[in-house]
Amino acid sequence: MLVHKLMAALAAMMMPVLVGSGAALAGTGQPSPWQLGLQGAASPVMENIIWFHDFLLWLIVAITLFVLALLVIVVVRFNSKANPIPSKTTHHTLLEVMWTLVPVVILVAIAVPSFKLLFLQTTIPQADLTIKATGKQWYWSYTYPDAKFEFDSLMVQDKDRKPDQPRLLAVDNDVVVPVNKVVRVQVIGADVIHAFAVPSFGIKIDAIPGRLNETWFKATREGVYYGQCSELCGKDHAYMPIAVRVVSEQAYAAWLEEAKKKFASTDGERATTLAAAQ
Repeated sequence: MLVHKLMAALAAMMMPVLVGSGAALAGTGQPSPWQLGLQGAASPVMENIIWFHDFLLWLIVAITLFVLALLVIVVVRFNSKANPIPSKTTHHTLLEVMWTLVPVVILVAIAVPSFKLLFLQTTIPQADLTIKATGKQWYWSYTYPDAKFEFDSLMVQDKDRKPDQPRLLAVDNDVVVPVNKVVRVQVIGADVIHAFAVPSFGIKIDAIPGRLNETWFKATREGVYYGQCSELCGKDHAYMPIAVRVVSEQAYAAWLEEAKKKFASTDGERATTLAAAQ
């Protein structure tokens, strides 16, 4: 009876966690309350990352249960009471071959999809769009080299944040890209080492001063996807988020024309201010 009461109490305590994690499992683009796993996938790379993660999880569970079963068998069958006369077996050739070959097979089973995923992440396909992200203390600057404009992206302060904007993740100027297009992201740091990371796209790469790194993603769903600087870069490291807005090709073309005018005037004002300061 006491065991049943303890089990019921444990189930009652775990229920809010399970309910919360159920909502979290479907979360894509930003963290979810009580989240236990990875954010939902919005790119082919992230889909492969989640598959590989789940594959390793089940493999680890199987190995753990197998080792536990061996321990239980040893404890039950080979204790001093069950075996008053200890066995004098020194070796078993087949057993030694098996415990050498089986781990090798397991490692190969892990290595093959691991290398495939690594090549998928690092081999950039023919890009439809190139964006340069420059990490600065403590915000991001984005350049669209083909369209020849640049803008800064800073975190929205709480007093200016709209109800539908997530705290510490919303920015004043989103990166905008078209859906189902290969986007090459060139990443560099202007002062110290930063890191460009968007979990739902499965991308994370260092922004190093003097070194141009590259990564890529292909967003398969429209929406806003958030990330953050993932390298400790100073006192406001926690306040330089990334927001990528994925839209249709028509909406992207309209935004591009508007952005050329908006950020061209911003660049002109910035140049005038810099000249006056000098």
